[in-house]
Amino acid sequence: MRVNKGWIATGAALAAVGVAAATVPAAAADAPRFLSASQLPPHASSAWTAGPVTAGQPDPLPMCVGEALPSTSVHRAFRTELDTNALQVTVVERDVQRAKDFAALLRKDLDGCAKKVMQENPDITAKQKYYGKVDVEEGAHVYGYHTTATWGATDINMFSVGRDGRTVTIVHWGQMGGFADAPVAAFKKTTATAVNKLY
Repeated sequence: MRVNKGWIATGAALAAVGVAAATVPAAAADAPRFLSASQLPPHASSAWTAGPVTAGQPDPLPMCVGEALPSTSVHRAFRTELDTNALQVTVVERDVQRAKDFAALLRKDLDGCAKKVMQENPDITAKQKYYGKVDVEEGAHVYGYHTTATWGATDINMFSVGRDGRTVTIVHWGQMGGFADAPVAAFKKTTATAVNKLY
């Protein structure tokens, strides 16, 4: 997995998301609900804008967890006017056990994310932190990653993986900066909201 430079230089990371995928009809009553723009960690100087809920894998794929996402994924991208972006991806599995296994796979990918990024991208240095579990439904886990690149980029990304029954959701938030710029408490609140909204 080679990291797409758009995920390191986060400003334009999600600009192309959903271009070739089909928008999910709003009337799909049995579909999981997604975060709204107002439910993301507040930005100090720019409001969030939410894209449509879109069927299929996001493009570009998010670092570390992207390769595990099936074609049945549904996603929604968010952005601000500045260098901050976010993404939610949801997968409904056939049964609870498959959802448990999928969530465990995503957590394994995130546990080894920094190491994998550096192995496959020699011009990038990555460090990670585990921010703990969020007590919501069947649980959610939060991770942070700081990447620096030889061309000068420095970015902070946060990911969470949560599950409600047979549905798994991933939330990503990213901007330029380091660990000190990560809104951990607000992102945990966003994660809890995302999992609570699944059904």
